[in-house]
Amino acid sequence: MLKKNKVVLFYPPYDGPPLGAPLCLLSLASPLLAGGFEVTVVDAAIDPRWYETVLREARDALCLGISMLTGPMIRGAVRMAKAMKKEAPEVPVIFGGWHASLATAQTLQESYIDAVVRGQGELTLLEIAEKLRVGQDFRDTAGVSSRQFGMPRHMPERRVALLDDLPTPAFELTDFDAYERVSGERKLSYATSVGCPYACNYCTDMVFYKRRFNALAAERVVSEVTELANRYRIDEVAMLDSNLPVDWRRARDIAQGFVDAKSNFRWTFQASTDFLCRMSDDDVRLLGESGVKHMGFGTESTSSSVLKLMNKRHQHVEDMYETARKAALGEIHVTFNLIFGYPGETEADRVETLRTMGDMARQFWNVSFSPNIFTPYPGIPIWPELRAMGLREPQSLEEWAELPLGRNVLPWLQGSELTRLRTMLDFFLLNNQLRRATKKYPKLRTGLRRMLGAPIRWRIRTNQYSFPWELWIGRRLEKIVRRRSLVTGQQLKQEGAEAC
Repeated sequence: MLKKNKVVLFYPPYDGPPLGAPLCLLSLASPLLAGGFEVTVVDAAIDPRWYETVLREARDALCLGISMLTGPMIRGAVRMAKAMKKEAPEVPVIFGGWHASLATAQTLQESYIDAVVRGQGELTLLEIAEKLRVGQDFRDTAGVSSRQFGMPRHMPERRVALLDDLPTPAFELTDFDAYERVSGERKLSYATSVGCPYACNYCTDMVFYKRRFNALAAERVVSEVTELANRYRIDEVAMLDSNLPVDWRRARDIAQGFVDAKSNFRWTFQASTDFLCRMSDDDVRLLGESGVKHMGFGTESTSSSVLKLMNKRHQHVEDMYETARKAALGEIHVTFNLIFGYPGETEADRVETLRTMGDMARQFWNVSFSPNIFTPYPGIPIWPELRAMGLREPQSLEEWAELPLGRNVLPWLQGSELTRLRTMLDFFLLNNQLRRATKKYPKLRTGLRRMLGAPIRWRIRTNQYSFPWELWIGRRLEKIVRRRSLVTGQQLKQEGAEAC
């Protein structure tokens, strides 16, 4: 009888176009391949028969690893795990990724899950596979949570490995042609770093990475990305860093490296405005010259009281203006994320944010917005306050699956107040999109757009939104884009009837 030597990794279905192969699974696969294991990666984004594929591949595997984010991805993860326990109960089903790490105890309550890998998983999963290959119990592995005699058992945390000590993700397992057929472009997802030093009260990043910034050396980034882009004919690289320019000199060196290598791909990333503002005008022009076409920023609000509630004291309105100005010098588009409905926010705070952002859009051609209603993800520091305000925390994996970004579950934002907020956001977004469309197509329905623009700006300025006839007409001209990816700036699918 042949000894098992295969690990199957599964990424459940999700809404929106893929940025490329799931980097989390390719990062897990690389140490396994180096350790002599066979690895099969199944991404539902490009495999419409993912259910059958996973069942077929995992029947003779050492284990099935499933990585997922909070929200609708959980549905596919649960369905797959239940099927595996029915078809091949001897194969361990191991969950990992953001949600399982942030809600470990609750995840382990499900009988179809054998273990959870918490946090950074590359070395943990490798050790699990090595033990399974020789018939040892893997549950005593550092960084693993499991059940023993029906009780949860949490092994000590594994020491975090420096990214420079880990191998390059296994991009050779990627079918780039398949992703191109889905998205229309040859894209690569890559991360030059993980973690962010800030402690925003609503953010899962600080819980997952514990405010540690862990980065690859600029030289390695330049070498790997340029080689991958050339080998696989990549059009765009989506840098998945939480906050790429924490070390702004390193960010500048990466850009200079791409320029020196004469790279011809586009690249995009997320950042905070204060770090971007530490770069000089010439540094940001260099970013544009190196291929940066979009940057996303979690600005959230321009109200100082709301930013204080968010523990976002590093965020300043003047930095937002400066970010837009600098990015325009490099011909770089920016998307500012906005959060509404945060505990303690008032309508005056919302009005202030929309007016300030509207003024910014008037001054700078390169600015877009992605407004969202506050989404309470697992593990964030503000949960005690949320419970006290009457918000019910999901009690199972299946309940967390019903919490996509933007779906309103806030008991303090309902009825007429919610309706008014939606109307305010529609006017704000329509005004910005009409302005940009008129500049882009000056002879196309210019008169009608100008006719709508004046009353829309009056409404925003005076905060008067009754009888919104401009929206009825404007929606025939422009599809209002409410959500954009902070990584790429592209439009995202609207989630649920309650989404904003």
